[in-house]
Amino acid sequence: MSMPALSPSLNSDANLEPSSHLAVGDEIDVLPRIFEDAINIAVMRRRPSAALQQSAQAQCLTDRAWQLAWLGQPGDELRADLLKRLPAPEAAEALIEDVQLLAEAMACLFDTETVGIRLRLLDAAMCPRFHVDNLPVRLVSTYHGPGSEWLPEAAVERAGLGAPSASKPEIVRDHDAIQRLAIGDLALLKGAGWEGNEHRALVHRSPAVAEGQKRLLLTIDPA
Repeated sequence: MSMPALSPSLNSDANLEPSSHLAVGDEIDVLPRIFEDAINIAVMRRRPSAALQQSAQAQCLTDRAWQLAWLGQPGDELRADLLKRLPAPEAAEALIEDVQLLAEAMACLFDTETVGIRLRLLDAAMCPRFHVDNLPVRLVSTYHGPGSEWLPEAAVERAGLGAPSASKPEIVRDHDAIQRLAIGDLALLKGAGWEGNEHRALVHRSPAVAEGQKRLLLTIDPA
């Protein structure tokens, strides 16, 4: 089965530097490079359409943060559940179409019928400390607000990871090297649960969210 088509990026100014463990491009064929041993982040640069931006923005016009969690096979049930649970269903069509498309792409890429989806409106950093995920791989995309931040390998002091302690070194070797994904970017982050990647998982964190600012974040895990 071929992967669903995704719109190409217009976001050529994304702050991403060349790296031996980074695969980045404007087409969907960059995402399967996550299977290469040396790669622990694959990024498809993408700029959301006006309709998608408007649809996402409509879901952010609430007083409180919210989150949706869903586990199952992408299809009509996912679409119906999103339409039922999103705060502005009358404006949700473009966002729902995109979430479903990305869920189908993840299921295809990782040869699974089941994916785990979280869509969250955040008003504070969810995981503000640099860390690694223990799962095999996760797709991350931000529809509104600041994107996820990550570190090139040369900027990481892995001895500093884990629970903070006065005896541990600073995780970030070079603060100028911190990278940030742009709105709409699709990023596959390889975690410590990926076989052979136990000690090379991508180091990343949630960005700071300014007072009054909101962030709409999508994550998808193959299950």
